[in-house]
Amino acid sequence: MNDTSQANDNTYRFDAEVSQLLKLMINALYSNREIFLRELISNASDASDKLRFEALTDESLKGLDQDLKIEIHFDADAKTLTVTDHGIGMTRQEVIDNLGTIARSGTRQFLESLSGDAKKDAQLIGQFGVGFYSAFIVADEVMVETRRAGAAADEAVRWTSSGQGEYQLEPITKDQHGTRIVLQVSQDHEDLLNQWQLERIIRHYSNHIAVPIELWAPKASDADDKKQADSKPELEPKVINEAKALWTRPKSEISDDEYQAFYSSLANDPQPALSWAHHQVEGAQSYSLLLYLPKQAPFELMMNRDSVEGLKLYIQRVFIMDAAEELLPRYLRFMRGVVDSADLPLNVSREILQDSPLLKKIRATVIKRSLDLIEKVTEAGGEEWQQFWDSFGTILKEGVIEDFEQRERVASLLRFPSTASDEPTGLDGYIERMGDSDTIWYLTADSEQVAKHSPHIESFKDKGIEVLLLTDRIDEWVVSHLHEFKGKQLKSVTAGQPDTDDQPKPDKAAKKLAGRVKKALGDKVGNVEPGLQMTHSAARIVTGEHDMSIQMQKLMRQAGQAVPDTTPNLEINPNHPLIEAMATQDNDQRFEGLAQLVFDQALLAEGGELADPAGYVKTVNTLLVEALNQASNGHD
Repeated sequence: MNDTSQANDNTYRFDAEVSQLLKLMINALYSNREIFLRELISNASDASDKLRFEALTDESLKGLDQDLKIEIHFDADAKTLTVTDHGIGMTRQEVIDNLGTIARSGTRQFLESLSGDAKKDAQLIGQFGVGFYSAFIVADEVMVETRRAGAAADEAVRWTSSGQGEYQLEPITKDQHGTRIVLQVSQDHEDLLNQWQLERIIRHYSNHIAVPIELWAPKASDADDKKQADSKPELEPKVINEAKALWTRPKSEISDDEYQAFYSSLANDPQPALSWAHHQVEGAQSYSLLLYLPKQAPFELMMNRDSVEGLKLYIQRVFIMDAAEELLPRYLRFMRGVVDSADLPLNVSREILQDSPLLKKIRATVIKRSLDLIEKVTEAGGEEWQQFWDSFGTILKEGVIEDFEQRERVASLLRFPSTASDEPTGLDGYIERMGDSDTIWYLTADSEQVAKHSPHIESFKDKGIEVLLLTDRIDEWVVSHLHEFKGKQLKSVTAGQPDTDDQPKPDKAAKKLAGRVKKALGDKVGNVEPGLQMTHSAARIVTGEHDMSIQMQKLMRQAGQAVPDTTPNLEINPNHPLIEAMATQDNDQRFEGLAQLVFDQALLAEGGELADPAGYVKTVNTLLVEALNQASNGHD
């Protein structure tokens, strides 16, 4: 097609090869073939709403809006799919304007003609005027028969096209107003022509459309009976969509049972939700939000911990997408719910959200309301909180890492084992008990059992200083991003000790022994210092305040990450019997074996990995044999 025209000497129109443009639009805009049925149903719903609105002011249309519904027929033998509505219909000129002109939206024009409450109440979603053409994703040919409401039967028109850049138009007689669209389904998509597939697609995308959607299918009795091969089964209509759209109703009209029933259908969860939040915003930009806090991990989250399909985005009741991080941050991916807004900008295919101030506003509201629900459950405590924490506590911790703005609020919801309590405690509770100190002490370890017996917390126990025991794999990452909380510094017990006036000082003998240990271990250790804070352990690994802990190094190696070469520092306890015995050893070889043993034990207590496990076992066995022999000789 070449329709170039010169407006003046310097202005020209673009040329457009319509068949190529249509092919590009059909194949490039839509990533999912099932979208076509959503678009056709949406157009039918729009046509029904237009009739309802026009009937309010046009006396000739009174009563024509009483039987508004959408009918869907399929014929696998004829390879056809038919979508019929009893809405406003179109005149011949409207067919040319809306179907013969790509990207011209009758819905958009109709909306622009409305104002005030009429515009606010209109349940119309068409924006771009291209959704109809998605039918060519699955169809070799599309036929549209339509008659404008209020027009005579012989004023109907038939539009036919194979999507190759041309269409045919002819007058017909049509008994009822509305539009009938017949798709000649291509061979590649014949699998869509069955009852199960169509029901699934309708429920997924159009379950909450306000107009009833009837799928005509064989009666159950006909499906069971054995019929002659050339006989046609009797069909009956089945309303597929629930049309409940609970979020659009006022909160005062909805019972708890209704909220729970909707959650069950939304999340496919047999367990009731712990709590929910229903939020409706009216104004220049309006939206509805219904959020649920599950009691247990949803099925898809148990199967795939990276699932982010918890928040469903609707545009005027029509399902658009499982909104991921645009509306729901990953650390809240266990939340379930619905966002419905007519004002969110989408791309032409309505499959991708575009950035906008409203999108940021809705995202902020989703985060705030979600944290409100979690806070409510956390403050209540008890079995429900424990169930929530067991299911989602680790995921929630990711918020400290990912969400700078909400970091402190998320941190206040976290709970950890502690040396001062038999029950998990939060950072706020720690601060209440810490007195005049300005440091929140913590220890990361593989398990609570390992943490409770760590040499690092011995002096803290003696001084009555609380230590948080961080035993989740993610805790190392959490504290690497949470350096302080409400003005209190977070500090690892492996990197320091509390400052006290009565802290003992090591004597010269202890320092000399530490030097001898350093000489025996050589490059295996960095510094070796005597430390008097330990009460039960012979030695411990210590790290600098800004050094990577043994636990973090291990996690990074397990994740396949490169770990920089570091040499651990060792602190020995001069008052421990083993260290005292070492100090009396004159045999250098024996002393080196004992020094290696002490170093390996300190690594094991830290959860580290031995460079030479077999050598460690050999040293221990040698010492055991010597001890047993001495004991035997002494006994004799």
